[in-house]
Amino acid sequence: MAYRKFKAALLAAATMSSVVAVGISAGTSSAGASSSVNWAKVTQLTKTGPKSMAALVKAAKKEGRLNVIALPDNWANYGAIIKDFKAKYHINVSDQNPEGSSAEEITAMTDDKGRSDDPDVIDVGTNFAVSARTAGQLAPYKVQTWSEIPSNLKDPAGYWFDDYGGYVAIGCNSATVTTCPTSFAQILSAPASAGYKVGLNNSPLSASAALAGVWAAAIANGGSLSNIAPGVTYFQNLNKAGYFVPTVAGPSTIQSGATNIVIWWDYLQASEISASIKGWKVVVPSDALFAEYYTQAINKNAPDPAAARLWEEYLYSVTGQNLWLQGEARPAELAAMITNGTVNKTWEAALPAVPKGSTNVPTPAQITAAETTVTSTWPTEVTTGP
Repeated sequence: MAYRKFKAALLAAATMSSVVAVGISAGTSSAGASSSVNWAKVTQLTKTGPKSMAALVKAAKKEGRLNVIALPDNWANYGAIIKDFKAKYHINVSDQNPEGSSAEEITAMTDDKGRSDDPDVIDVGTNFAVSARTAGQLAPYKVQTWSEIPSNLKDPAGYWFDDYGGYVAIGCNSATVTTCPTSFAQILSAPASAGYKVGLNNSPLSASAALAGVWAAAIANGGSLSNIAPGVTYFQNLNKAGYFVPTVAGPSTIQSGATNIVIWWDYLQASEISASIKGWKVVVPSDALFAEYYTQAINKNAPDPAAARLWEEYLYSVTGQNLWLQGEARPAELAAMITNGTVNKTWEAALPAVPKGSTNVPTPAQITAAETTVTSTWPTEVTTGP
């Protein structure tokens, strides 16, 4: 799973609010005319009539199937999300490649075009969604809660829209490490006796989350969203000090003792490491607030266009957004949910604390530039390994 995804956007701030358990409204209109609707062309629901929520539910149930891709059960709580969607609408959900990458999701839309198992929807890094739109692979659609998604987290025409995200965090095995670091500076300045064995979730040459880890290190060392080079230098120095472990870091390397510190997304550390490693501690570093989101989009050639749209309506309902929050991912509509009192306070309170300061969120253009820099410097300055 470490190979997955790439994404950028602004994270909502968190405050405490009351809990309101709300599902998706089925609407009040008749769905009788839904069979005459070409759902592949529907860009937004109406309150009543053949393009209402009730009509969409009926059409999606008739299709009876939804093809997703690259959604492991323990990724942002997708296991619970898919289970609840299936129970609510009695629609079978099939994931042909749970451990796939964003690139593989885009490739599948091309390779499987015209087949019944072609992905109906994708969950990818923003850069991939932007590229897919340029290639004419996506269908525009605006969910009923469109106004609650911040403007900088969505394509104005509805071709893609951000779903959930988090912060680059420092995870530490407090069972074996005496002093867990709370900043990038603390890691590098620690004495050898600290015993730090630092790993990224993968190579920044192939994994977006690892690239984000390098970028956060850059922010902490005088870099910026337009300058990731200090992050490469940081890991070069970390490697020279003997603290960096060039491996695919995760539960297995922590259990074996190969790594005891991992730099990765806060919510993925919560779901993939904290769940299996007793004493795992996750903090957002005090010297680098770096955040990104992942992005939803509908395949223009989705074999199940009604189910695809119903899936998006579900994900952006209070139910879907709160289930992402339960997985310790920050949903795109978090700010609106806090304001209107529909956020689950218990799950909100479980999010890692965020230090004061400005959050750094890269644009797609900055991501492309950062990838270019790291690709040309990481193998020679840090390591040719993972």
